[in-house]
Amino acid sequence: MKKIIRVTTVPISLGGLLQGQLKFMSKHYHIIGISSKGGDTLGEVSEKEGIEVIPVEMTRKITPFQDLKSLYQLYKIFKKEKPEIVHSHTPKAGTVSMLAAKLARVPHRLHTIAGLPLLEAQGPKRKLLDIVEKITYSCATMIYPNSFVLKDIIINNAYTTPTKLKVIAKGSSNGIDTSHFDPALYSSKENLVFKLKHGIDESDFVFIYVGRLVTDKGINELINSFTLLSKEYKNAKLLLVGPYEKELDPIMPETEIEINTNPNIIAAGWQNDVRPFFAISDVLTFASYREGFPNVVMQAGSMGLPSIVTDINGCNEIIEHMENGIIIPPKDRDSLYTHMKRMIEDKALFSRLSEKTRSMIIERYERKYVWDCLLEEYKTLTK
Repeated sequence: MKKIIRVTTVPISLGGLLQGQLKFMSKHYHIIGISSKGGDTLGEVSEKEGIEVIPVEMTRKITPFQDLKSLYQLYKIFKKEKPEIVHSHTPKAGTVSMLAAKLARVPHRLHTIAGLPLLEAQGPKRKLLDIVEKITYSCATMIYPNSFVLKDIIINNAYTTPTKLKVIAKGSSNGIDTSHFDPALYSSKENLVFKLKHGIDESDFVFIYVGRLVTDKGINELINSFTLLSKEYKNAKLLLVGPYEKELDPIMPETEIEINTNPNIIAAGWQNDVRPFFAISDVLTFASYREGFPNVVMQAGSMGLPSIVTDINGCNEIIEHMENGIIIPPKDRDSLYTHMKRMIEDKALFSRLSEKTRSMIIERYERKYVWDCLLEEYKTLTK
């Protein structure tokens, strides 16, 4: 059986970003997963996906000495394992594994782009990150942006040639399991009990955000907008599902204070299963500055929620304006506030947007469809 090595920087990406995909691919190839150890998390990925895993410590920050160490470790692994394909995800894993794979003469070196954090960088840091990005792409034999807009951004920034770029299926790194994210799994009675448990009344209109509570995700604008909204509508609630990331991208201190003191904001923290939270919500608010192809927006749509998203790649492909959600400019608090208010007041609009959300996700991003398209790509490369 031919061998494929999949690499991510941290195990939560290997097990979460690619959930189920590694097990599916292992029916056709010998799959090895590589990422940082992350306590016992990498072992859990091995058990859940049924694949061999190898720990290689990698960091998400700029750490030249650790990066060289990771590069050497990966080179040795690739030389020993002799895979047909090395396929990487996440920025740091992409850089070190594509370079190591080229040095080890791996024939097919694939890297999936699921967002470009460097787009928010400025000055010397941006120049350095641009160089690193070009090195990654030059070492790869194929680059897979996980959205069509992201593909255009890569071309416009001249990171690589268009012939090296391909979007798998209709976008997304892993698609979505619509049988798992299904509102029919939760009864009205269960939803009411869950609402009351979190201090939400049956008649409340619930906005939800799922993801890291960081500046890049538009949390400062979201909290600012909701603060104004909650003064007008006492039945409005904002549900925040996700952890802070204070070391890498902290939100403003006043934003955190508002989260902790506004009784209409419920901070649920990290959750292993976000479906019950979607089930009790009405609208996803996702004011991110940059994305690849956000799973959260697909998850919300599969659970029957319309979304308010920013006009950035990924978001503006999953959401069609006034069809299954609303698209607003990034970093625009006033527009976010206006359209959150509109969702509460315009019941006909809310109802019309809600009708198509689930069907549009099923038609375009069902997980098995994405997996089959990637498998076909692998077969074409390794035949």
